[in-house]
Order: sequence, then C-alpha cells, then structure tokens
Amino acid sequence: MSRWFASFTSPMDKLYEFDREPVSPDKLQTGGKFAGLFAGEHVAATEFVIGAFFVLHGVTAKDLLSGLLAGNLLAVLSWTFICAPIAIRTRLTLYWYLRKIAGPGLTFIYNLANAVLYCILAGAMIAVSATAVGLGFRIKIPSLNAVFPNSVGWVLLTFAIGALFTILAILGFEKISRFAEVCSPWIFVVFIAGAIAMLPRLGVHPQLDNLWEIAKTKIWNGTALQGQEKFGLWHVMFFAWFCNLAMHVGLSDMAIFRFAKKWTYGLYSAFGMYPGHMLAWICSGIMVAAVGREMNPGLMAFEAAGLAGVAGVALAGWTTANPTLYRAGLALQAITPNWPRWKITLAAGFITTVLSCFPVFFMKLLDYVAIYGLVLMPIGAIVFAEHWLFPLLRIEQYRTEKKNRVFNWPALAVWTGTLVACFFMPIHLYFRWLPGYFIALISYIILQAFRRK
Repeated sequence: MSRWFASFTSPMDKLYEFDREPVSPDKLQTGGKFAGLFAGEHVAATEFVIGAFFVLHGVTAKDLLSGLLAGNLLAVLSWTFICAPIAIRTRLTLYWYLRKIAGPGLTFIYNLANAVLYCILAGAMIAVSATAVGLGFRIKIPSLNAVFPNSVGWVLLTFAIGALFTILAILGFEKISRFAEVCSPWIFVVFIAGAIAMLPRLGVHPQLDNLWEIAKTKIWNGTALQGQEKFGLWHVMFFAWFCNLAMHVGLSDMAIFRFAKKWTYGLYSAFGMYPGHMLAWICSGIMVAAVGREMNPGLMAFEAAGLAGVAGVALAGWTTANPTLYRAGLALQAITPNWPRWKITLAAGFITTVLSCFPVFFMKLLDYVAIYGLVLMPIGAIVFAEHWLFPLLRIEQYRTEKKNRVFNWPALAVWTGTLVACFFMPIHLYFRWLPGYFIALISYIILQAFRRK
C-alpha cells in the first residue's frame, strides 16, 4: 500500500514552482500566457453573481457603463504600475518576499489569513458552478438570503466539483494557464450568446433600435430590489477597481507576474477586466433581468443558452477557482515549509470545498470581496513602501531580516491600526480602502524612519 501511494505521489513532488526562490530566466512565460490566464480567471462564474447584483442594487445604465470603464482601467493600471514591477524585480511570491520585510512571525499570520480568504473566494466560485450543475440533478439551489446548506444533495455536489477544481490547481502555473487559454474564449461566447438570446424576452427589437431604452427601463432602471441597498456611479467604479484589490494593490499577483518577462505584462490584465469583468457583468445583468431578477446563476445561464450555458457557468467557476487555489497553496506553503506544494494545495482545496457548501459566501459576494481586499491591503502598502520608497528616503531596507527578528512590530502595528481606522470610517465599505492605503503607507514610513536600530 505504501509503495502504491509513493508511486502516486512521487510525480507530484516534482511539480516544482520556485516556491521559495526566484524564478529562473528559462522559466519565464510569454505574454500570451498572461492574456489567457487573466481572460480565463476573470471571465468567471462569479461574474454571473456580480453583474446580476448591480441590477438588484438599482444601478442605472449610465452609471454602470461609466463606472465600469473607469474602475476597470484603474485596476489595469494598478497591476501594471504597482504589482508587476515589484514581481519582475524580485521574481518571488509575495509570501516569501514578505519574510524579508515583516519577518517569519508576521508572515505566518499574513499567509494564514491570506490563504483562508482565498479559500473562501474559491469556495464561492465552486458554489456558483454548483448552481449550474445542480440543474441536471434537480438539486434545489439556496435562496438569496441563505446562510447554511439547504440539502445533502447540495453538499455532495459542491464536494464533487471542489475535488475536480483542486486536481488542476495542484498541477501548477503552466497547466492552469493552458486550461484558461482553452476555456476562456468559449466561456466568453456563452456570456455574449446568453445575453443576446435574452434580449427578445425583454422586448428588444431585432433591429436593436430600442436597446438603450430597454436597458434604461427594464434592466438597469435605477430601482433596487426590496432589501438591497441602492448603488450609484461611485459604487460601481470603486467595486470594479477593488474587487481584485488583494491581487494588484495588495501584491498577491506577484505569484503570477514573477513568471513575466517584462513589467508591461501587467497590461495583459485588460484581457480580464474588459472582456471579462465589464462585458460579463453587462451580460449577467441582462440575463438576471430576463428571469425576473431571480439570483440563480445556473438558471440564468440555462434559460439563456441551454446546456451550453450550464457548461459555461461550470467551466467559468473552474478557470477562476484554479488560480485562486494555486495562490492559497503558495500562501500556506510559506508557513509549512516541509510540505510539498501539492499537499498544501490539496489541504487548501479541502478547506475550500467545505466552505463552498455555505451559500452565504456567494450570496453576499460583493460585501465579502470588499472586506477581503480591505484586510490584505495594508500589507501591500507596507511592501510597496519598503521596496520603492525606502531607498528614495534613505531608510534602511529589510531591517527585520538583517537583524534576524521574528516580527516586524511596526508593520504589525500598521496593519492592525489601519484596519481599525477603516472600520470606524464614516463612509461606505467600498470606499474605505483608498484612504486606508495611504494611512498604512505614510504611517509605516514614519514608524520606520524614527525607529531605533
């Protein structure tokens, strides 16, 4: 038995991803890999939920388009000018670069928090895929306000889907990007075709001459569903910017861009932001309006595109959960250095699958994404300050590593202090991260500038 198990696990032990050292030049990837990866990750199952929620929150058509254009541009610029340059200079994951800055103690806490938050996010993607697959097995989908699983069938379904997602995440960056390259164009077609198929149901003429009027009156009509908060232009713009805050401003996508040849590869994130987020959210809004504003991604896709729509939702969840689980595995490996990455990713997949059983994580996805980005944002500010600003201000870099300290106490104080400050800010949750980022950046510089050696 032990020999059989060893023969099965030995190949996976060789799936080396430069987990603890810089990526070697011969392993750098072409721009097409990043275009496919971003397109696959951001043409996602969660887009069915986010785009639909904009309709349920009463966003107007004009505010939606303006907010998405501006917010997604800010996200692309954040990847390009904040995350990618640090990644290509260090060739390290954030999880290992952070050890030089924050020390192993604080890095342990951060990586554990990061991994759990990623697992919750990937669990939401599994749950969305389950809403589609569940149609074929006649499994009842949880309601809009559901918190706990509503049936044994739902639990079994999410576990089955979670197992499939975890297997591909174990195989590493190259396999994930290849899978995304194959699936993302087809998933995008499903979004577009589904929205077009639903237009006649909403009363749009074949000539499309009344499309804008229908969009303003029947889809994004400015009327929020009962029990949902009314959203406007700024809510949409900031959400589009911060929905991937942990990845770009928070620097978690150093794990991806350490394989890039140039920092300008950050611009390839536009393949995820515009064909992915913007158009997918618009298509999702059309579909949810056509099914009577019922929040059920699987039903929306099935009504719009039949079995192709169901497959599209399932694969969209898969292409998004894969890199998310991959990141979670890298974060956990930094705190379990004696485990190979595949074992850690397997553990992350199990945690994710358990969490996916709870529908609250995808039914409250907009608020969760805001909190998730907010929690990790201060660490991104700390790393940015130490990497770029300390040399300019002649503040000693990597003091914690040089002094062989376990904790960077100023960094811990800045992280916790920033989150406390953000909690008490008298502004909407979506807007708190931006002032919080500058609070973290400035306070960390001040504390380190006057810190005794």
